[in-house]
Amino acid sequence: MVRSAMAEPQEPRPPEPESARDRLLAAAVVIARQGGIADLSLRELAAAIGSSHRMLLYHFGSREGLLAAVTLAVEEAERATLREAGAISADDARRFWARYCDPGLWPQERLFFELYVHALRGRPGTEGFLEHVVTGWLEPLTAAIAESGSDPRTAPAAARLSMAVTRGLLLDLLATQDTEAVTAAFELFLQLGAVATTQPDSR
Repeated sequence: MVRSAMAEPQEPRPPEPESARDRLLAAAVVIARQGGIADLSLRELAAAIGSSHRMLLYHFGSREGLLAAVTLAVEEAERATLREAGAISADDARRFWARYCDPGLWPQERLFFELYVHALRGRPGTEGFLEHVVTGWLEPLTAAIAESGSDPRTAPAAARLSMAVTRGLLLDLLATQDTEAVTAAFELFLQLGAVATTQPDSR
């Protein structure tokens, strides 16, 4: 769950699952999109998926391992959408932000940050999480920003800044639930970015 200024993610169409793990993960992703899974125990998750907690432990190692796998699957679908979208506009970013301001998505977004903290602390089941949710976004974001007219030399830094600012504002939103104020800050960020892209290169 990222987050960065990009085109509005579309509902993914994942490939047909080929293994038991793939099928369980696909079912868990559907449940996560429908109502969230952050507050479910492993047994509750297993019941919702139509499996057993033993099978989930076998394939994912722990509850955190399953939640991380679900979050990474959703993130990858959003990255694929970004790659397909090509250049992004300020209006694309506004639509994206409006989507993530939906209170119905807040449980998934809280889960994203919860897993982020667990991964920073090295909690079992979150191995590789940080690489995917940070460096995994930089390439498609950099390409989208460059295609939007930004200087290709500064596009990587702009991508990192966009991701950091947007995630920071999203965390602010989850903490304060002050949608109006946080959205105003996001709008200012877009305006500052637009000004920066029109400045002549002084190097």
